[in-house]
Amino acid sequence: MTGNTLAVGGEVHVTLTKAGRTKVRYPATVVSDDGVRAVVRAPWARPTARDFGFVRFEPGDVFTEHYWRDRWYAVKEVRAADGSVKGWYCDVTRPAEVGPDGIAVEDLDLDLWQSADGATVLRLDEDEFAQSGIEVRDPAAAARARQSLDALEELARTGWLRTL
Repeated sequence: MTGNTLAVGGEVHVTLTKAGRTKVRYPATVVSDDGVRAVVRAPWARPTARDFGFVRFEPGDVFTEHYWRDRWYAVKEVRAADGSVKGWYCDVTRPAEVGPDGIAVEDLDLDLWQSADGATVLRLDEDEFAQSGIEVRDPAAAARARQSLDALEELARTGWLRTL
């Protein structure tokens, strides 16, 4: 880390928390960091495949992950082992906290998927969000999360995700 940015080529850890618990933590390599957006690359963090129905993440997949310090989401471009793009998985999160140990984000349950061809855009986990209790615990964060999901859907439909 130099100043307030991560060093390109350095290894960091990405930590995703949910409801105060660590959901997943994995190593990643820094691609870029301009002080607002940090971009890292990491292999699929689990030893086995996970089939979501609309996409299958599996060993060999590579994620190029974009984390903003000032936005309530993260965008992950997913590529298969052969380099072909599978699509973009977007997590609605609180703004990323970037420090010497890496990147930490709090998952707010809402997600969005866009297929590689751009034709499929799916809003995900709205039921989990509703059941999480965030709208009672932190109504301002819940409102920001919903706004972020709407914004991500609009960005996906206009082709912006494919420009990252």
